[in-house]
Amino acid sequence: MDEVTGAQLIAESLKAQKVEYMFGIVGVPVIEVAMAAQAAGIKYVGMRNEQAACYAASAIGYLTGRPGSCLVVSGPGLIHALGGMANANMNCWPVVVIGGSSDQNQETAGAFQEFPQVEACRLYSKFSARPSSLDVIPSVIEKAVRTSMYGRPGACYVDIAGDMVNAKVDRSKVRVVSCCPTPPVSLAHHGAIAEAISVLKAAKRPLVIIGKGAAYGRAETALREFVEMIGLPFLPTPMGKGVLPDDHPNCVAAARSRALLQADVVLLLGARLNWMLHFGLPPRFNPNVKIIQVDLCAEEMGNNVSPAVALLGDINAVVIQLVEVVRKDGWKYASDSEWWSTLKDKIVANAKISKTLALQSTVPMNYYTVFHHVSQLLPHDCIIVSEGANTMDIGRTMLNNYLPRHRLDAGTFGTMGVGLGFAIAAATVERSEHSNRRIVCVEGDSAFGFSGMEVETMCRYNLPVVIIVVNNNGIYGGVDLETWKEMAKMGDLTSIAPPVTLLPEARYDEVMTAFGGRGFLVRTVEELRSALQLSLSDWERPSLLNVLIDPSSDRKQQEFPWLTLSNL
Repeated sequence: MDEVTGAQLIAESLKAQKVEYMFGIVGVPVIEVAMAAQAAGIKYVGMRNEQAACYAASAIGYLTGRPGSCLVVSGPGLIHALGGMANANMNCWPVVVIGGSSDQNQETAGAFQEFPQVEACRLYSKFSARPSSLDVIPSVIEKAVRTSMYGRPGACYVDIAGDMVNAKVDRSKVRVVSCCPTPPVSLAHHGAIAEAISVLKAAKRPLVIIGKGAAYGRAETALREFVEMIGLPFLPTPMGKGVLPDDHPNCVAAARSRALLQADVVLLLGARLNWMLHFGLPPRFNPNVKIIQVDLCAEEMGNNVSPAVALLGDINAVVIQLVEVVRKDGWKYASDSEWWSTLKDKIVANAKISKTLALQSTVPMNYYTVFHHVSQLLPHDCIIVSEGANTMDIGRTMLNNYLPRHRLDAGTFGTMGVGLGFAIAAATVERSEHSNRRIVCVEGDSAFGFSGMEVETMCRYNLPVVIIVVNNNGIYGGVDLETWKEMAKMGDLTSIAPPVTLLPEARYDEVMTAFGGRGFLVRTVEELRSALQLSLSDWERPSLLNVLIDPSSDRKQQEFPWLTLSNL
């Protein structure tokens, strides 16, 4: 009799579905699942927090198109992972979470870490189920993997009772399930394609918006042909950066506000009219703008703004449809149009302001000075992970991306704490693919604090991630060391210290060196450039640059305030 355990079935089923990576934290009852995963050929990365583990697993889904898996223990372990599941769902990234749970015969009896896990996960996932017996585990795993990828991607959850992990079943009784294929491709209706081209041709001020859905959909080749064939200006969303290179002559990211406000027709590709695009409404958009919306989810069509044309289908396939029509038609948008002149003038004006800030030689440095010098040293093919408030917002405008799926940030959910998990995922993929790409994680000091202990994970697995902490002593902005000392003399800091402040000049670099990585305390341009060059040349261990900047450093004056109504 050839017997197999529940743990082996889980691992073998994941591997059969081409799930290659697992991130998690082990404990009762899932230790054997992680061991079985390794035996099955799945790469297991042990993390320090389930939330970061789930962030990492979801990033695998975005980077590879196949879900990563996240392994957690019961009760609190799963609850910690819910943040990662919610983030994956909001970003539309596939991930499969495997959670241990209490033994079946102890349900409702107050078992160890007993919790209604299947029910809880339904709020945060597309699919949530517990296999009823060992022999159906492969079927449930296949459905979880398939559901995570098909339609709008997202999180799926599989619950494993503790007594099923080491239980055994005759392998002959287990139903063999084949690997689910990549999602089927759907095309937009040919009549809608013709209508979309007609609306575009009638536009005086057209704009293409490229979202992270275009990156996930691997639409970069078709999109480049489409944009260059017609000569249209394009604007990437934060994670749409790199689908076409940021230095492409048609990129108008440096004139974002002007482009959004004055465009009369917007071709929306793999992006949603949510808060990130100001809901497509005035005062940020033209009240009469016509939207051509391309999405694979019918329910997304018409959210906030009714589209002039709705193109329902796979984004890469739809763009290819558009290319084929334009190629036959021969239409081009005039490169000497008034619209192009308006956008180029604004790009030049904004670049001049940013350059003035970047070339300031004061100490402590400001954001623009830091990013100016970082941008000069980063390899073109590096993957940039970014999170924070000003750190992420200013970094987005100054750190270019040249390749698709080479920027990971707080995303649709605006989640802080994702950075180190994302960086670990990217570094794990890079090592497996031997791509020689650097992973550079640019963090605000507040954002770093959410998952800072994951530097130990990087050191343990010798993942040569370069972390740059842009340290302004606070959330949005803190105070300098002398001001902090004066406040401390005034009494209890819990009553005096502004809620946005963090410990001035905190030694985040020493956190890295404590685990064997390289740490650098940086105050000047010379120190920044030297430390970054050393870090980029070291492929053996991770590095952290703790870059102290002026706590009062802020963004350049914005044409519109950010969405927050805070009076800070």
